[in-house]
Amino acid sequence: MKVVLSTLNAKFIHTSLALRCLKAFSGDRFDIDIAEYTIKDPVMNIVSDIFSRKPDVVGFSCYIWNIEETITVINMLRKIMPEIKIILGGPEVSYDMDYWMERVQEVDFIVVGEGEETFHHLLTEIEGDGKYHMVFGITYRKQREDRVEVLVNPPRPKLNLNELPSPHRFEEDIPHLGSRVVYFETSRGCPFSCQFCLSSIEVGVRYYDMERTKADILYLIEKGAKLIKFVDRTFNIKRDYALEIFEFLIKNHQGCVFQFEITADIMRPEVLDYLAENAPAGIFRFEIGVQSTNDPTNEAVQRRQNWMKLVRTVMKVKNSQKIDQHLDLIAGLPLENYDTFRGTFNDVFELRPEELQLGFLKMLRGTGLRREADKWGYIYMDRSPYEMLGNDLMPFGDIVRIKRVEDVLEKYWNAHRMDHTLLYLVDRVFPSPFDFFQAFGDFWERSGWQKIGHQLEDLYSRLWAFLESLPLSGKKAVGSLPAPQEDSEKVSFTFDEVLAIAGSRLDSDVVLGLMKYDYFLNHNYKPRKTWWEFTMDKSVWSGWMRRLAERPEDVSPAFAALGFGEKELHKHAVIEKLPFDLAEFLSSGEVVRERHTLLVVLYALEAGSSKPKPRPFTLTVEAEQKALQS
Repeated sequence: MKVVLSTLNAKFIHTSLALRCLKAFSGDRFDIDIAEYTIKDPVMNIVSDIFSRKPDVVGFSCYIWNIEETITVINMLRKIMPEIKIILGGPEVSYDMDYWMERVQEVDFIVVGEGEETFHHLLTEIEGDGKYHMVFGITYRKQREDRVEVLVNPPRPKLNLNELPSPHRFEEDIPHLGSRVVYFETSRGCPFSCQFCLSSIEVGVRYYDMERTKADILYLIEKGAKLIKFVDRTFNIKRDYALEIFEFLIKNHQGCVFQFEITADIMRPEVLDYLAENAPAGIFRFEIGVQSTNDPTNEAVQRRQNWMKLVRTVMKVKNSQKIDQHLDLIAGLPLENYDTFRGTFNDVFELRPEELQLGFLKMLRGTGLRREADKWGYIYMDRSPYEMLGNDLMPFGDIVRIKRVEDVLEKYWNAHRMDHTLLYLVDRVFPSPFDFFQAFGDFWERSGWQKIGHQLEDLYSRLWAFLESLPLSGKKAVGSLPAPQEDSEKVSFTFDEVLAIAGSRLDSDVVLGLMKYDYFLNHNYKPRKTWWEFTMDKSVWSGWMRRLAERPEDVSPAFAALGFGEKELHKHAVIEKLPFDLAEFLSSGEVVRERHTLLVVLYALEAGSSKPKPRPFTLTVEAEQKALQS
């Protein structure tokens, strides 16, 4: 009996751990192929490939991101292969099974919950006597005399994880380990009961044997894996277990990167100290679900969170400069309105995470929050991804505005296109980070830019167009408006107040200089064009190049040590004159206009490097002007 296990991943680089777990358990008994596609693949291509494999049974792993596309594939498969047995499994179909059997008539079976033993038993009955009533953990159709009845069998007991074979030892995966994400679990279950999350439904946490876990990780690393994402819902729930894994990875990483979902407020200080002292920079990434800093909201969804301890963990990790952090927020939770969400956003942005993901509540099947949707007045999408469209405190109009925040947040902060510029704007110009992203997002929408693509230069020119649109742009703050340190005392500002405050504080010379600086830093090779009009006279430009070659020590000893002649500078350097002291601003935050800056950025290979990267240097123009006169 030929079996094809399939799923539609969100991206090509993703891989399905679930399919590999099923094949590892049943592959010795049945002829099983794994066939992975993406949600972007043409349906005809997917169906044609599955058809070419001539399966007797095909199983699909279903999630909120692929269920609709999967249903389309199933509809076509049934038409061209009427005798095939079609099985669904995964979190999206493990709840409301009657609904799925009614909606997708082509489906024969649903495997509910953990699938290894259930799927194996089901395949045995498909090949054998068809005693499906004996297979715990499935939903199936039974032909009666006058109708087809959908039957839901009792659930299967939880598995002993140490009796499961490894899903990481398939020879056919080895050529792709270096170019795709490897998903890895050391445990199943979650100790918490957050009502918006499916993980809250399973009580307790089960662990794989430590030595088996280490052996699998080492195998993957030695076979070429470059990125391993641990899917444990709370990796650090057991201090000793997590610490042992961290120690093992530090000793054996061989350049592989590891990502974990951690609960920050329970991270023990001794673990943080160990990582700060011993972790090589760049091999660990932490994903931390903050979701909300509003206490009534966290209480409403049964989420326990100690904000002060979370901040301690995030800042300690950040200060170590060893580990990138990805912090998550959810807009639309109960008892969270637009103003309190503004506070949540600002609280978390203050921690300056490398990535801040702003998501929107999804009313997942099986969760407590979906069951109590009427209590909070939720309206939401009927079909996947079941995203909320509004509730009693956050109407659809607020959701739409916050989505504009998400859009520019992704394009600017999370992409790290201009960090120096953004920090200046959120700290010194706008009332708060949220107010900046909201005002810019609204401007982006009004300008119609959401309908067209963008290149790097467009991101700069569009931000500059927004800043130029501010009222009173470039003038000093007026007495009737609050100073930056007073902004946090006010919950919210009107849209016009935000623009007026920002316009009164904006120093166009400083922000333009920082944008130019960031633009140069965002290129590995010397940029061929700029998004602003380069106004330096050619003779002046040549004079600066000549002086940089003749007197490099005026810039810095490091610049002089490069020994670049004028010809090399012409080839590898860009220069720009800024009307303030950039070096002073970057070190102290003080704007000094009495000294100007010649910004010099080099794009040349360094010893041991395979490609150029930008190296910025600064020279005070005032000192250089005196030298030119002498």
